[in-house]
Amino acid sequence: MARPRKFDEQQVLDTAREQFWSGGYAATRMEDIAGATGLGKGSLYGAFGGKQELFHRVFDAYCGSVVDAVSRQLCGNDADAYARLSAHVYAVAAATAADTAHRGCLLAKGTAELAEHDETVAQRAHTAIEALRALLEDAIAACQRNGDIAADADPGKLAALVLAVLRGIEALGKAGADEETLTDIARTALAVLPAPLTELPQSDHRSGNGRGCATDETPGLHVGGDR
Repeated sequence: MARPRKFDEQQVLDTAREQFWSGGYAATRMEDIAGATGLGKGSLYGAFGGKQELFHRVFDAYCGSVVDAVSRQLCGNDADAYARLSAHVYAVAAATAADTAHRGCLLAKGTAELAEHDETVAQRAHTAIEALRALLEDAIAACQRNGDIAADADPGKLAALVLAVLRGIEALGKAGADEETLTDIARTALAVLPAPLTELPQSDHRSGNGRGCATDETPGLHVGGDR
């Protein structure tokens, strides 16, 4: 009969996550994790398997937490959908700017390091990214139903664009881009989402869309991002 474990498994996983996140997979040794957790290597191997299996547990939990957090930020009623979407985009920029250690996102970091050779990491990353895109698509569709984004735009394509911008913000932040730059990118991403065209009195009609913020070349774009 196996003896019961005398340690907090979640605490060990959290500590291992910090080790992998700070040092990367290749540079993190089981000895490092054992030292940080106070456990012997034998206990780690017995509870979690090898280093790869432990990382898979950590990476899976982290991806799930990211998707859950974004879901909480984006889900809700249609009337507030654009406000939630805007808040999420700006929050990513702010959080990235606040990451002065430039650790970045473990989802991106683990994928970049391991996905080429580790099918489990590649599949989990793909699932997480697709879930994030789907959440953004649902949020954009809610904005369309509420009249904040043009109804004839493809919400899936807009979601993919916004997701690419958010991933890019995180990459630029890791490379040292400052808060003003990241915030400007977030503002521009929201600005290019197409707003519904509105009918204006003939005397007010101009070659743009009459909002005072779109150019002749971009009719229907709400450039200000302040719906």
